[in-house]
Amino acid sequence: MRRTPTPARPAEPATARRAATARPTGTRRTAALGAVAALVAVAVAAGPASAAPPAPPSLATARTELAALVVAAPDPMTGYARSAFDIWAKQPDHCTTRQDVLARDGSDVVEESGGCQPSSGSWYSAYDGKTVTVVAQATIDHMVPLADAWRSGADKWTADQRKAFGNDLTDPQLIIASESSNSSKGDSSPDEWKPANHAFWCTYAEDYTRVKWVWKLTATSAEKTALGQMLDTCS
Repeated sequence: MRRTPTPARPAEPATARRAATARPTGTRRTAALGAVAALVAVAVAAGPASAAPPAPPSLATARTELAALVVAAPDPMTGYARSAFDIWAKQPDHCTTRQDVLARDGSDVVEESGGCQPSSGSWYSAYDGKTVTVVAQATIDHMVPLADAWRSGADKWTADQRKAFGNDLTDPQLIIASESSNSSKGDSSPDEWKPANHAFWCTYAEDYTRVKWVWKLTATSAEKTALGQMLDTCS
């Protein structure tokens, strides 16, 4: 799957800020995923799964990126459909994006005989602090909801750009979530919904801001205020 280039990402060292809210890293296909990432990193903007979830930016970087977000009124939802983002597309390792995230972010993950699809494992949902042990219940959430992206600029993107966003494994856009927390969040922005796990607010705001900044999406004034307040919880 080829993708159109995304906005340039800042060159900064990854931080180890996830601490108590860290998502456990799976052992399945770690070496293979890392090798694939190395091979295609130059060729694509939203590359294949890495061995671990993308680290959040530093607090200082997050505040700079938040300040840079353009405030604008939401675009109309005319023409919106989740299918416009072609989510869970095949990655260069021939597994789907969902399967790669389950492999990347799970613990003790065991594959079915055909490879790719996990048959067992455990997945930590940072939104509510729950651990999920049933594969079907380990849902994957888009940090910046697809609908929010649509009303903040994605409505003007090409099909390839939307596909890259919907399957972005390079930025902190895809995260394991319990069914209840994913359903609770829905398409809400941070001024409308915040994780029940307050310990995750800092990382949530850093990750959400990073995705909006990288993809040059706009934000409402209320959204920026909410993100700033959550950044204030960072220690």
